[in-house]
Amino acid sequence: MKVRANFALVFNLDKCIGCHTCSVTCKNVWTNRKGVEYVWFNNVESKPGIGYPKHWEDQEKWHGGWEVKNGKLQLKSGSRLKRLANLFANPDLPTLDDYYEPFDYDYANLQSSPLKEAAPVARPYSLIDGHVLDKIEWGPNWEDDMAGEFDKRSRDVNFKEVEKQVYAEFENSFNMYLPRICNHCINPSCVASCPSGAMYKREEDGIVLVDQNRCRSWRMCVSNCPYKKVYYNWESGKAEKCTACYPRVEAGLPTVCSETCVGRIRYNGIMLYDADRIAELAAVEDPKDLYEAQRQIFLDPHDPEVIEQALKDGIPQSWIEAAQKSPIWKLAMDWEVAFPLHPEFRTLPMVWYVPPLSPVQAQIDQGNLPVHDDGVIPKVEVLKLPVRFLANFLTAGNEEPIVRALKRMLAMRSYMRSVTVENQPNTRVLEEVGLTEAEVKKMYHLMAIANYEDRFVIPTAPEYRAHEDIYAFQGQMGFSFGNEGCSVSAYESGCSLFPEKRKGVAQPIQFTPMSELKKPKTTKVEG
Repeated sequence: MKVRANFALVFNLDKCIGCHTCSVTCKNVWTNRKGVEYVWFNNVESKPGIGYPKHWEDQEKWHGGWEVKNGKLQLKSGSRLKRLANLFANPDLPTLDDYYEPFDYDYANLQSSPLKEAAPVARPYSLIDGHVLDKIEWGPNWEDDMAGEFDKRSRDVNFKEVEKQVYAEFENSFNMYLPRICNHCINPSCVASCPSGAMYKREEDGIVLVDQNRCRSWRMCVSNCPYKKVYYNWESGKAEKCTACYPRVEAGLPTVCSETCVGRIRYNGIMLYDADRIAELAAVEDPKDLYEAQRQIFLDPHDPEVIEQALKDGIPQSWIEAAQKSPIWKLAMDWEVAFPLHPEFRTLPMVWYVPPLSPVQAQIDQGNLPVHDDGVIPKVEVLKLPVRFLANFLTAGNEEPIVRALKRMLAMRSYMRSVTVENQPNTRVLEEVGLTEAEVKKMYHLMAIANYEDRFVIPTAPEYRAHEDIYAFQGQMGFSFGNEGCSVSAYESGCSLFPEKRKGVAQPIQFTPMSELKKPKTTKVEG
């Protein structure tokens, strides 16, 4: 058992209002520069829909993520030889049209236009080369709130095995929002596919970053990321991606998108996992078993054996305590109401989602839907949002965990209504879903009225990190178990998950912790 810590998030889709505040704040902080005008590290998609970039979920088209071949994991893009042959002409690389051509409007013309009969017009123009656009044909949230023809949105791959007659009902009844960022996966295919080793996963918190100095614009990371959350900066010629706001995380603060979320749907925390079981659990044969397999990779932070091994593996005590209080553990492991996005990609993503319930009040008022004993809360079987649709992107088509989670959420609502409205606690609905009164009250507190410190349990970086030259360490750690993208030392000493630091790099000077200083003094540097 090799204990590692990973920064993780949970998004409660049942509370997302689709306001795009997270997208705007992220854009203003990270991608408001030339070369990344089309890039949205955080975007919110309306489902059903083909998303951003177009059809990003269709891996038959993009060949992102992993697949199992002869019982072993292999990048879906093919063997080393195949990828080498495609290095200078990647057939799986998205084009700008798959995202959208970034544009703005010529607002200055409204003020500078000379006097004439027709009113001046602010025409759109490209932010890339400045040419005037005759027509805006696509955008990052083109399908927002069911915009556009349903014929295009119905091509959503998550409609697989959903009966065709459901399409019309879905169109007329309900849509849902799906906010997306980089998943900072435990088994990232973008890292494994990078020919120059520029992509790396930080050992201390699992955040996946790009070493801008090592990046050589091969863009294999773009095509091999199944979530299409690695982008190409056409101005600098480098790959860029969501950084999980690591400067904030190191200071114990949540990501910018989480901090500014209006619906308070986002939870940040630390999860401990067994790095020795990555290859085993990511290679489970049946995709429907991958959700449960990823749950098995997580380690109980309350287990004395796990705590002992974590300390031996260099996990600080403060991080173990943060993992014990983590809202991610409660939602994903204790109550089993959160799920990973497309586990069938086999990257073991660390951004999980609580599925949404469906608004059906009008149907209840008309007496068309069966309800629980309280006469208000509907039964999960009659929700307008097809369970199969949710299962297709949260559990690789396995409906049982989704049904269990929805039933628990409905039972929580029914019980809390019986407590706050009727003053007669109805525990029968809890018995049906295997919850106790104490558990459902904690569940209600975290999912409905949680305070800031309940939603964000983020330990600060260890003290020694505060004295390091962080930029000197950037790009030193590879991530592999026999794949490309290893660090140099991986080839020298055999494949390992977290190889030793590369030779010939800058090392931080020695320091004395502030707690041990009795009076100010200067640290001597040898040599």
